[in-house]
Amino acid sequence: MVNYYKILKVSSKATTAEIKSAYRRLAREFHPDVNADSEKSTRNFALIAKAYEILSDAQERAFFDKQLLRIQTESSTYNSDSVLDSDNPHARRLRQMAIEHRYNEIIDRMMDGERKETLALQKVIFPTVALFVSTCFVGIFKPALWTNSQAIGKIVLLTLFIIGVLHLVKRLRSGFQRYTYNPENLHDSILEEFEPEAKPYSRLTAIAFLVIGIGFSLGIGLLIGNYMEMFIASMMPKMFSATLQPELIFYPPIVVLLVDLLHSFALKMD
Repeated sequence: MVNYYKILKVSSKATTAEIKSAYRRLAREFHPDVNADSEKSTRNFALIAKAYEILSDAQERAFFDKQLLRIQTESSTYNSDSVLDSDNPHARRLRQMAIEHRYNEIIDRMMDGERKETLALQKVIFPTVALFVSTCFVGIFKPALWTNSQAIGKIVLLTLFIIGVLHLVKRLRSGFQRYTYNPENLHDSILEEFEPEAKPYSRLTAIAFLVIGIGFSLGIGLLIGNYMEMFIASMMPKMFSATLQPELIFYPPIVVLLVDLLHSFALKMD
């Protein structure tokens, strides 16, 4: 059985980033274009590509690790005189327990990686959705909390707004760094020394999505608010405005902050 870790010259505990880096380094070295289409380089390049294909996929890597562990265990059994490698039922049981322990470590590593990726994605999705939904509700109800608040209320709103803006910027910045790339820095060839970032969206696309999403949410909110104007005004006339006011920018960042706090609390309770 081919050991893909040895092909890429990485440890069996290597991270996805380390595997990718090793693949790109070896691919540049053995690429047929820089080796005059050498048959040996072509074979090596194909093997390197196959190793990366297997080890970069969490499920494929877990299956490969299991097969590799089974073969290594069988090999050690045939080549060792240790009591643990004998055919004694207790020795076989100990070997089976060792295999199960190692396999559980593999599965735990895979699940931990998926969990971290899910949490990172949630930290981007939750604030973005909260921003769009709160913008829509601002368009519907046009709250006038600032106008109708006393000094202490305005201080609280302003403080929450500042914290909310800083929090929102932090979340969006984290999302941009993790999921977007700058087209100016992207090189198409793996032969370049610069390693392009494997990220799904360009920064321009992400910015356009945010701007369009906020504008669309506000537009939908205003449209719904026009139909509900009489009902809203009669419900709590002093708490809502008939028109858009500058203070309306206060509320979406505050909502995002509160939603994220609730989300963090829910995660800690799990």
